[in-house]
Amino acid sequence: MDSYFSWLMPEQEGPAKTLWMRVWQTQQDIEGMNLREGDNEADTNGQTIPVVVNGTVEINPNFGRSNKRSQIIDNRPSQRPSHRKFVTDFGGCPWRQDKYPYARGIIGLHEEIEHFYNYMNPTEAEHKVRAEVVSRIEEIIKSKWPEAQVEVFGSYRTGLYLPTSDIDLVVIGKWTNLPLRTLEQEFLERGVAQEDSIKVLDKASVPIVKLVDRKTEIKVDISFNMSNGVKSAELIKTYMEQFPVLPKLVYVLKQFLLERDLNEVFTGGISSYSLILMCISFLQLHPRQEGLRQNTANIGVLLIEFFELYGRKFNYINTGIRIRDGGKYINKEEMQKDMVDGHRPSMLCIEDPLQPSNDIGRSSYGILLVKKAFEYAYSILTNVVHPVSPLNDCTRQSILGRIVRVSDKVVQHRRRIEEGNRVAPPPNVLVGGAPAKPSRSSSTGSTSSAEESAGSSEGSDRLSRDHSPNMNYANRHHSSANRKGAWRSKSKFENHSRGGGNGHLQTYNRVPPTNGNQSTLTKRRK
Repeated sequence: MDSYFSWLMPEQEGPAKTLWMRVWQTQQDIEGMNLREGDNEADTNGQTIPVVVNGTVEINPNFGRSNKRSQIIDNRPSQRPSHRKFVTDFGGCPWRQDKYPYARGIIGLHEEIEHFYNYMNPTEAEHKVRAEVVSRIEEIIKSKWPEAQVEVFGSYRTGLYLPTSDIDLVVIGKWTNLPLRTLEQEFLERGVAQEDSIKVLDKASVPIVKLVDRKTEIKVDISFNMSNGVKSAELIKTYMEQFPVLPKLVYVLKQFLLERDLNEVFTGGISSYSLILMCISFLQLHPRQEGLRQNTANIGVLLIEFFELYGRKFNYINTGIRIRDGGKYINKEEMQKDMVDGHRPSMLCIEDPLQPSNDIGRSSYGILLVKKAFEYAYSILTNVVHPVSPLNDCTRQSILGRIVRVSDKVVQHRRRIEEGNRVAPPPNVLVGGAPAKPSRSSSTGSTSSAEESAGSSEGSDRLSRDHSPNMNYANRHHSSANRKGAWRSKSKFENHSRGGGNGHLQTYNRVPPTNGNQSTLTKRRK
């Protein structure tokens, strides 16, 4: 079991696991003792040193090795122990609804993804808190540079943000030199950020100022004069309207990578933008377009097919991804002709839809690790959802929870936000000259300039998730009575369960639910 990707499954509980845990813990204690001994001794650069044992002088050959071991451990980006413990207050699966009659196998996985999406969607209170953070920072920036424009881009603008996601801002103005240090000093004087949280990355390819809001602990990244970020967010919104299943797929995949520290380029993962473009390409080239565009496809099947494509089948060596003009796969040699400054296509080569000469995935040096994680998830899910698998009962055990978990800290953080904003209704916060309208999953917070507010704000509302066919939260779930006959299976899985032969995943079509009786913010309590 690779500790980068997995945790212990429910069926692995038992005496063998208990014994293994004791052995593992003992080994960790021994290594901890060696590290502490190494800290107390002088650095010998791996050389052996004499020690006194029972009155005699002996050579300790392991001292240098333990020092090297500690250096290796310290240089790792993060520790991912393979014995991850998720026996928590909320079981790691707070999206699951009590007493909901989940179906078996692939249909149960689809239902879980629907509930996961509903649960992870930003609430009105969460959106209000983020809008207030943007408003405070915008006020500071405009007090210093009145002519500057503050724009929101990234996941906050598209509405595809997780509870732990940061806020991306861009400041557009006229400066000879970017005022990174000036802005840092202004934040320090105003006390808007947590102590020692402000970082200026002036040597990066895109210089930014990073900070953590003192009041809400939300991370904020501020860049300058990067207008493509705003255009990219608007482009993603158009694809969200074209493919209603896109947000649900993205939410699961973002949480999947987040749990494995593969959601940031600098930790060996891929960026959120790269992930979304991979999802768009997957949906564009999918052979069954009708279900994708009418929101009748089984999302569990789509998730497994996504993992299969990018975990097993995609040729990362020779193939690049293009989503413009309907999307297609292109040869990297062809892409290199359009690149400037002698750049070569990277392992994960994704053509920038707004600037074709730019390779979005060029910094994703750990894409093979992401590929391995996708392959692991594909193997886990295909084995569990198989009709003859004894583990496909989604009512007893979560199928989605085998690859995705939500920590107690996230659940408790969301509850604190809800409790702190329960009484007062969300105000109309002026952001960038356009009034924001906080809603459960509004993509407002777009700080459009005064010149754009007349046209782009209307377009933003039209393309927001509030107006997508998935936004009627009261109608998302169906009761056990309505679920009878609601699914029309076109999969060989169903044929197999009825006595047919072995099969492969195909699309399930379903009739959209007509009524429901479950609250989307139900929290699982124990």
